[in-house]
Amino acid sequence: METLEKARENMILRESVLSKYACKSENGILLKEDKEDIRPIFFRDIDRIIHSLGYTRYIDKTQVFSFAKNDHITHRVLHVQLVSKIARTIGRSLRLNEDLIEAIALGHDIGHSPFGHKGEKYLNDICIKENIGYFCHNAQSVRVLKELEELNISLQTLDGILAHNGEILINKYEYNENKTEDDFVIDLNSAFHEKDYSRKIVPMTLEASVVRLSDIIAYVGRDIEDSIKMGIIQREDLPKDITDVLGDNNSKIVDTLIKDIIINSFDKPYLTFSKEVFEALMKLKDWNYKYIYASEEANKHQYLIEDLFYKLYYCYLDKIEKFESDCSDLSDSEKNLYDFINKKDNLSDIKRSIIDYISGQTDQYFLNECEEHLSGINLEELYK
Repeated sequence: METLEKARENMILRESVLSKYACKSENGILLKEDKEDIRPIFFRDIDRIIHSLGYTRYIDKTQVFSFAKNDHITHRVLHVQLVSKIARTIGRSLRLNEDLIEAIALGHDIGHSPFGHKGEKYLNDICIKENIGYFCHNAQSVRVLKELEELNISLQTLDGILAHNGEILINKYEYNENKTEDDFVIDLNSAFHEKDYSRKIVPMTLEASVVRLSDIIAYVGRDIEDSIKMGIIQREDLPKDITDVLGDNNSKIVDTLIKDIIINSFDKPYLTFSKEVFEALMKLKDWNYKYIYASEEANKHQYLIEDLFYKLYYCYLDKIEKFESDCSDLSDSEKNLYDFINKKDNLSDIKRSIIDYISGQTDQYFLNECEEHLSGINLEELYK
């Protein structure tokens, strides 16, 4: 026992050099009591996240391109690893808690739907139509870890996941060190029931702010490289006023942005870019939306995918009603659905549970479900 106690002390020894703005393990909060562990609280969060079922399903979830016949195109599983590495580079340079940063980064997209942000939009539209609130992947990520898999992740990690929003670019990333557990619960509930509430959320740690901006750094240049591989753009298409500041490839862009953040945020209780770099990043993000995310390839087959989201949702809802009268002779797929929603006893909870079930699916599992449960569906066009 004495050896294990020394091992635990060794695990947190490096925290003695952390910045006064860092969140130390001794300040970590669990929402439920847990057994003693030699691992510091945020280090343990990392392990629980990477062993979760939700993390395993990252492997086949869209980042930008859903039907790319190229093994080198980014999927969600690689994106979260890139975010983690970039965020830990910034965090170590600023003497912040790398364990907390890694836990937030690896868990931040765990609630993402199949088919990326477009799938997220379809599920949100269904939620609105069904009068059960809203769907946003950051809040869903917390729901997966906290409620669906019940992993007892720390409050700081869950809050950082909830507060991340890689679609919002600002030039001063702050945090609220006085934020409480009650404040977090209000933010989480409001994200599901108030339109665009996620945009208002301010995290309780500076580590969470690091992950939030690292999300943007991780995808803005990487999406360019993927688009070049897909033949959507050429490197020469990138505007010179942007490349002169940031560089013309992912490596240069990431290097420029990381160094600029470190230089301008050193020993400060917030994160910020220089004016020149921030303006160039804003322009690049807008350029990506116009020429990459709005491209025909990035939206390939979405007219069909959107229709499938609605049809599969209502098919599941119909099946659940039938389960109440007859649960015999179920297929494996139907049994999985039945087991997932079995404990829900009111219609709103059942509807939300179906949203949970669909959002947790990989791209391929979603398509397999459509082929099995929807009559008259021919998905051959998707594979051309």
